[in-house]
Amino acid sequence: MCGIVGFTGMRQAAPVLLDGLSKLEYRGYDSAGIAVRDGDRDTEIIKEKGKLAVLVNMTDGGKAVKGCCGIGHTRWATHGEPSALNAHPHATDDENVIAVHNGIIENYQELKEKLVKAGYTFRSQTDTEVAVKLIDYYYRKYGEGPVDSIARAMIRIRGSYALCVMFKEYPEEIYTARKDSPMIIGIADGETYVASDVPAILKYTRNVYYIGNLEIAKLSKGEVKFYNIEREEITKELTEIKWNAEAAEKGGYEHFMLKEIHEQPKVIRDTINSVVKDGRIVLDEFGLTDEEVKALSQIYIVACGSAYHVGVAAQYVFEELTSIPVRVELASEFRYRKMPLSKNSLVVIISQSGETADSRAALTLAKERGIKTLGIVNVVGSNIAREADSVFYTLAGPEISVATTKAYSTQLIAAYLLAMQFAKVREEITEERFAELLEELNTIPDKVAKILEDKERIQWFASKFSNIRDAFFIGRGIDYAVSLEGSLKMKEISYIHSEAYAAGELKHGPISLIENGTLVISVLTQQALFEKTVSNMVECKSRGAYIMGLTSYGNYSVEDTADFTAYVPKTDPLFAASLAVVPLQLLGYYISVAKGLDVDKPRNLAKSVTVE
Repeated sequence: MCGIVGFTGMRQAAPVLLDGLSKLEYRGYDSAGIAVRDGDRDTEIIKEKGKLAVLVNMTDGGKAVKGCCGIGHTRWATHGEPSALNAHPHATDDENVIAVHNGIIENYQELKEKLVKAGYTFRSQTDTEVAVKLIDYYYRKYGEGPVDSIARAMIRIRGSYALCVMFKEYPEEIYTARKDSPMIIGIADGETYVASDVPAILKYTRNVYYIGNLEIAKLSKGEVKFYNIEREEITKELTEIKWNAEAAEKGGYEHFMLKEIHEQPKVIRDTINSVVKDGRIVLDEFGLTDEEVKALSQIYIVACGSAYHVGVAAQYVFEELTSIPVRVELASEFRYRKMPLSKNSLVVIISQSGETADSRAALTLAKERGIKTLGIVNVVGSNIAREADSVFYTLAGPEISVATTKAYSTQLIAAYLLAMQFAKVREEITEERFAELLEELNTIPDKVAKILEDKERIQWFASKFSNIRDAFFIGRGIDYAVSLEGSLKMKEISYIHSEAYAAGELKHGPISLIENGTLVISVLTQQALFEKTVSNMVECKSRGAYIMGLTSYGNYSVEDTADFTAYVPKTDPLFAASLAVVPLQLLGYYISVAKGLDVDKPRNLAKSVTVE
């Protein structure tokens, strides 16, 4: 979402800005704008709703806007509808401060009220205008210059942001600051570039600086100075970007895995929107008729790794909403089983790549037995997509990190949608219940984004436990399915031995492994099973375990037993896996980072397992 480009140098800025913004169109946006300054002359701001092409036409490809210093932005609306007024850049009334912004300012309303009392007025509905006028407020109040005013504003702002700021009294300079939103600065031949993602500036330079969290940079022609939030000047090393796709796709994140974790709200939304039309789930192109769905007597979900864990969660959802029995099978075992397969059954093959060898073999076996097959895959034209009778494409986009995150999340969404539609076709849920579930499903992207806003707590917890040797994940029902995935994430990228158990199974053997200091992570989102899982936590705590609880907002009694508790927003229990998995993804990621491991390319693993 949203893209930022800035430039100061010897050539005309507008064509550079527009070209850079065109390289960021993949991020999605609904309006675009640029601000360009020609020396001491007033800054010219041009912005409009719609595609970047509108802005290109308005400015004759940038030729009509003179000046060698400027900032540009493509906006995806959060606060305020898509419009020219809400588009960036935003400015104070006298254009003393002009800025573009990525991210969300959580306390913008509180800050806005403060600024109104100080005499400021607001034209747009955006949180960005609040940031602009807050910087201006401190600039005028203390008179200590751009770095000081930006630093003071950063202290007051809560949320995530990447800011590019121009000041009237400092022509040919751009100031940038960031917290959690990516930003990269390039330099070449006496010119300086800034952008929210590498592709925007790769045409001009491969020499870049990565500005860190809560840092400020002053950009002038061919020069960059960096400051921490205490206004102290700091040094940065120049990095050379290699000419390969991987370096250009991280989007300013340290690792692909972290980037892909943060992409989950968008890809979940995209996957929902791909089949939900006007309050209906449209599966016509899948080739599954209503008659075939009504006749189903058995569903087999066949997969490997994280996709198998999706199947475990999906089993609970299908059996809650329909009367169809569901079996979840490991593809590597299914292909060698001698089980009878009913002619009225459906084999669902889940695979991110669509090339997983064992899953492909299971598909072949099912087809040989004359069983209807459905593939849930992420790669268009992949082997499973081509061979399955029907295919549900998850819209996760390219997933580069070996440890899956966003593909797993979109597979869950696909499973929910299938279960809901099967239940509706078979008339096993009411129209009211269907509408209720669909409405709740549409809240999942925003709720995942909310979890990501609090990731620093998980980062702190991960740093505390990065040296552990063993961990246990426990849960009941869908929480058990989430535990399986959380345990796998920890194993895959941190190389810590971890196990997941159905919480009720602890006393049947595994509890003998609990000793002083053992980390036990308990997932408790299923309210009907809440008290039983708490009892299992108490059993572990009494044997010296350190307990992490993962539950929904409102279940604060968990803190009576857990030593550390992470919370996720409430949702329908059937969809809880989509939220509960996110803190566990972050936990595995941050432990791996704390241990200094190669997060994206863990040892011995491959992204697509194309051999047995």
